[in-house]
Amino acid sequence: DSVITVQLTEEDKVEEDVVFYLVFTGSTVQHCTSTRKINPGSLETISPGHDCCETVKVALCASREGHPVLVVAEESFQFIQDEAYDAAQFLASCAGNQQALNFTRFLDRSRPPAADVDFLDEKVALAFRHLKLPAEWNVLGADQSLTENIPRETLMHFAVRLGLLRLTWFLLQQPGGRGALSIHNNEGATPVSLALERGYQKLHQLLTEEEAKEPDSWSTLSHTVHSGDYSVKHHRGLDVYMLTAEA
Repeated sequence: DSVITVQLTEEDKVEEDVVFYLVFTGSTVQHCTSTRKINPGSLETISPGHDCCETVKVALCASREGHPVLVVAEESFQFIQDEAYDAAQFLASCAGNQQALNFTRFLDRSRPPAADVDFLDEKVALAFRHLKLPAEWNVLGADQSLTENIPRETLMHFAVRLGLLRLTWFLLQQPGGRGALSIHNNEGATPVSLALERGYQKLHQLLTEEEAKEPDSWSTLSHTVHSGDYSVKHHRGLDVYMLTAEA
C-alpha cells in the first residue's frame, strides 16, 4: 500500500480521455493497477503486494477508447520483505505457542509512543492480510482440544495490550477470533478487560458491540476480493483498483 508517483514527460501529457495503467510482471504473478491524475504531469497509484522478493518489470501503459494500448515507458521495480512482514509471519506462527506469546509481552514494558504504535498497527495489519495463512489457521492455535476455561495468552491479548486497533479488527474476522475474547490469561485478564483497564475506548467498543463497524483508520487501506486465481483490490483512499493474476 505504498504510494507510487509517476512523473510524465512533456510529450506524454496528452488529452484528458487517456487512461494510464501500471503493469508489474513478476516471475509468477502479474499486477495491473489503475492510476489517478494529480495534475497534467503526475499520476498516483498504490504498490501491489507481491508474492516474493524479486525485481520485476513495470510498464506504464496508456489506453484510449478506439485505439490500441500503448506502452509509454518501462522500468524495474524491486519488492523486498520488510520488518512488518517478518513480524506478521512471526505472530501468525505464534498462535497457540505460549512460550512465544509470553515473549511478546516485553514489548508492553517498553510502551512505544502512540505514533509508533499507530505505524506498527497499520504495517503489521497490512502484512497479516497479505500472508497466505493456511486454511486451518486459527487465532487460538492448532490445538482445538483446549477449552475456553484453560488460562492462556492469545494473539488477541497481544493486539489489545498494545492497542493495535486494525490488527484486532483483522483477528476478529479470523477463525477463533471471537472465541479469544472470553479467554483469561494467567493474570485473569480477557482481551475485553484489558481494553477497559487500559482505557482503549474504541478498542473496547470494537470488542463488545456486535454491530461494531471497522475502524475509520482502516477505511483508507486496500480491500481485496479473491476469485479463483485472480484478486481485485480497491484502495478507497486514492480510489484506484488493482487486478492480480498468475502470470
